[in-house]
Amino acid sequence: MPPHRCWRGARTCLAGDAGWVTLIDGATGLDNWNRVGDANWRAEDGAIVADNGKGGFLVSKNSYKDFQIRAEFWAAPTANSGIYMRCSDPRNLTDKNCYEANIFDQRPDPTFGTGAIVHHAPVPHNAYKTAGKWNTYEITVKGSELTVVLMACRR
Repeated sequence: MPPHRCWRGARTCLAGDAGWVTLIDGATGLDNWNRVGDANWRAEDGAIVADNGKGGFLVSKNSYKDFQIRAEFWAAPTANSGIYMRCSDPRNLTDKNCYEANIFDQRPDPTFGTGAIVHHAPVPHNAYKTAGKWNTYEITVKGSELTVVLMACRR
């Protein structure tokens, strides 16, 4: 059975930094993260996966002011996941105290489905569905501006 959520290749570039900081890198991918909740996050086949548990988060051990993230992800059709940014409390993560680039194709209210910034930037009607295939998020956070680009990965 494929994992419900799978992350591969997340990188962060700090403002003014000459290069990328790799946050997920195969078998050592969890070294840069604190686990919050009960998801069974683990390194597997060069990716970080979870296929059991509810309410599990990976929180970067370092904080970043202005940054870019390029993350490849695979999600099951029923997955409810996302990338949280600018969180006011990293021990209590919600879409109310963070900005969330959503990954939730079957969200009951599709307004803020996959590709949206929940409660702030909706997706267009009939938005792209990401389930069952590799996709890429490219996210830029600079000051109060957030830009989210969602695209399919070509394999």
